[in-house]
Amino acid sequence: MIAVTQQGKVAVITLAHGKANAMDIEFCRALTGQFQKLAKSKAEAVVITANGPIFSAGVNLLRASEGGVKYLRQFLPALNKMFDAIFNFPKPVVAAINGHAIAGGCVLACCADYRMMVRGQGRIGVTELLVGLPFPALAFEVMRFATGPRYFPELIYTGQTYPADAALERGLLHELVDADALVARGVAAAEMLAQIAPAAFAQTKRQMRLPVTERIKRDGKKTDAAVTKIWCTPASVASIKGYVARTFKKS
Repeated sequence: MIAVTQQGKVAVITLAHGKANAMDIEFCRALTGQFQKLAKSKAEAVVITANGPIFSAGVNLLRASEGGVKYLRQFLPALNKMFDAIFNFPKPVVAAINGHAIAGGCVLACCADYRMMVRGQGRIGVTELLVGLPFPALAFEVMRFATGPRYFPELIYTGQTYPADAALERGLLHELVDADALVARGVAAAEMLAQIAPAAFAQTKRQMRLPVTERIKRDGKKTDAAVTKIWCTPASVASIKGYVARTFKKS
């Protein structure tokens, strides 16, 4: 499901959960656990990547449609905990995006401090509203943090996915790389960030993310309660099933 290798002082996490690294409860808990371990390890930085043409297709909607309300009530807290573990990880995190990063996969990438993507290979964006589902509080704030104010409404409301060059323009990415250089470049970027004194980096990261932290403390529980209520309505479950049916029909 998740492989961890060491390249010098950098831990490289390679996602390998099915064909699309779709997020289910097991995936979220496994990735959360890895980041919790790495926070206490000697690794000085982390790179997240995946094999194949897909970085992550986001939430496993097929599993959600089959599990219904009971599953969703367990899944949403696990998803939030995973995003929190990565977004607030005290060490540098680099996302080396090998292919499509859609919906929750885009949020996962945007939890990183630095993001790079293979040019001309895959699309990235958040499609939640196309399914009829609002964003959990932290996922929404991660996307606001990663995207400039000019493009944020477009990104959220339209559900568009972008090729790498357009994503770079919108702030979703910091650089584009060739496929054969992706992991090496990711490790190099992680090593560069790891040169900063750990305490200074962690404190600076906390300061940069302070607006997110404050909004989550103020409104997070209320927002997530409202979001969970919408996700768990019969209409939303039906919408998920309809979206799955349409998507699988296209594929």
